[in-house]
Amino acid sequence: MEALLTISILVAIGLLAWAVPRWRLRRALARPLSGGELAILERNVEPYRAMDAAQRTRLERLVRRFLHEKTFVGCAGLEITEEMRLTIAGQACLLLLGARGEAVYPTLNAVLVYPGAFLVPRRQVDAAGVVTEERQDLLGESWGDGRVILSWDHVRRPSMEAPPSHNVVLHEFAHQLDSESGTTNGAPYLGSAERYRSWSEVLSRDFAALRHDAWFGHEDVLDHYGATNPAEFFAVATEAFFEQPHRLASRHPALYEEFLKYYRVDPRQWQAAPPEPQFDEFAYGQWR
Repeated sequence: MEALLTISILVAIGLLAWAVPRWRLRRALARPLSGGELAILERNVEPYRAMDAAQRTRLERLVRRFLHEKTFVGCAGLEITEEMRLTIAGQACLLLLGARGEAVYPTLNAVLVYPGAFLVPRRQVDAAGVVTEERQDLLGESWGDGRVILSWDHVRRPSMEAPPSHNVVLHEFAHQLDSESGTTNGAPYLGSAERYRSWSEVLSRDFAALRHDAWFGHEDVLDHYGATNPAEFFAVATEAFFEQPHRLASRHPALYEEFLKYYRVDPRQWQAAPPEPQFDEFAYGQWR
């Protein structure tokens, strides 16, 4: 009898542990964003202004789930505000707008926010095996242990005016998507061998082209930091896809098509096409 009672108690505890988080999530998702919260999205998540009603509803739901599930931590004396939480959540959830399902970065637990650029210790090992300790200034970083680190000063800095694009939230959360395949290597989970073949062919070619441009100092819609490695190329290309979609589609049409299939949204719908930049062939491939 006692054994049966113990089993019943354990089953009840298990059911509560399963049901309570789901009840809390449903309650969080049922609460609409307030007028003030929507105003922050309007102000700080530029594509939100041009979205249709269905996209707005979808983004708002993703933002509510993000805010419910993720912990925000202020670093170096920074006090986290609602503007910080909503701005970061709104920009991060742009990457999930066209995704199937409701999951919101399931392996992410916390977002650490610094007031500005932050120092991170780095260990460099040269070809001779000599180890050098140094500290590196960073604007953001995505970790494999469930954390993203951001500089608030750079989160709120506008970046859509001219190529190349810079959006630290899009960049670091692209790394989070990349890591969902099990390795951060520039190839996120795509679902089929055929998709991986197409992805590899297009991104490898454009990665090589960016490395060439970076070596010779030729400007492009893609930031030269993307030439560092395939993971950084994916993150940099994600920034350009959402921030400079018309220019990316014009300069890298096959790459843009791959990202259309992956993200399942077309950011060109949210922006007017910019005037074509002048190209000076005598300035070593520099945009004017």
